[in-house]
Amino acid sequence: MLAVLIGGLSMVSPFSIDTFFPAFHAMEKALHVGPWQLQQVITAYMLPFAFASLVHGPLSDAIGRRPVMIGGMALYTVGSIACTAAQNYEQLIAARVIQGLTAGVGVVIGRAVIRDLYEGPRAQKLMAATTMIFSIAPAVAPIIGGWAHVAFGWRAVFAVMVICGVAFTLAAWWKLPETHAPANRIPFNARNLVSTSWTVLRHREFLMLALAAAINFSSLACFIGSAPAIVEKHWHLDETSYWYLFLPVISGILIGAVISNRIAGRMDMVAQVRIGLGITFGISSLRVILHLIFPTLPIPLQQGLLVCAAIGAQFAFPVLTLRMLDLFPAARGTAAAAQSFVALIVTSFTLGIVAPNVLSRLDWVALASLAFASTASLCWYLSRRWHVSAARSAAVP
Repeated sequence: MLAVLIGGLSMVSPFSIDTFFPAFHAMEKALHVGPWQLQQVITAYMLPFAFASLVHGPLSDAIGRRPVMIGGMALYTVGSIACTAAQNYEQLIAARVIQGLTAGVGVVIGRAVIRDLYEGPRAQKLMAATTMIFSIAPAVAPIIGGWAHVAFGWRAVFAVMVICGVAFTLAAWWKLPETHAPANRIPFNARNLVSTSWTVLRHREFLMLALAAAINFSSLACFIGSAPAIVEKHWHLDETSYWYLFLPVISGILIGAVISNRIAGRMDMVAQVRIGLGITFGISSLRVILHLIFPTLPIPLQQGLLVCAAIGAQFAFPVLTLRMLDLFPAARGTAAAAQSFVALIVTSFTLGIVAPNVLSRLDWVALASLAFASTASLCWYLSRRWHVSAARSAAVP
């Protein structure tokens, strides 16, 4: 039940990104803006999401996980109502900022709750289980968004987010336990926030692990950010067919999460990360080679490559996350927040800058994906190098 609850609360953030993709072109016309401007509706959500995530964790370390989760989801609902009622582009941007400031509580607090309750393989199993549930959102979001848009118009897409906000606020109030005891809480103030967050973010191993996880997923995010062009321009499908792109990605993530859950405690964690990153890099390289050889690739082949790349990304992710949290056992909320901050900054860059500049050609998207996968492997290599160096220094009397 806890995995279902945390997975559901974590679904809110990706759901809020992917739901309105099918209404993209209709919103351009209704709001009188171009593709690049409308792409910034995502950026207006992601950047506040990133910086607010630095507050969610420390705030939960100070006052508890439960009030932060419930309050955040309630404010998210308010932002979703404002999106639904927006009369112009500027109002929509402002409303998306409100959504972004609050949608991250599910991800940040959920990870901290898991680590409060469990350690080792049990934590890895629950992390993988919640990821399986969380991963449903990007698959169903564009499908639901497409149906809502076709039936009622683009505002209905944001009305769906209002319904989700109300439902998950009530679910958190009803079922979420408080896992951070008052005796373990850290007083919250601006100085502590800046000091603790900076301590976490400047830790070399933590930063490289966070970048490895985030950049590896960005090898998939560049396809997600290019979804309107891929689905409707390159694949020549309609606005209710976004599942052609999102279902393969989410299927791969689910398969990777299932495998990670099953092997928890049976495989060396370092080897697991290497295999995951290796799969993502290998598939990204193969995709580029195929695009160089063939003018066009069949859609099923492109979908199969997305499934395999997503398996690799998810296979590595739980281990990277647990390692980051274990570096700061006394401030796991802050560590989870810092991880989300890094991931969201990288994703904002991918969706707001990289995707708009490569989406006109599928081979460019493939090259961007390979660049991300290569950089993620480099970050992992540096994290291991610094980990071994720190271990040797600690062993010297």
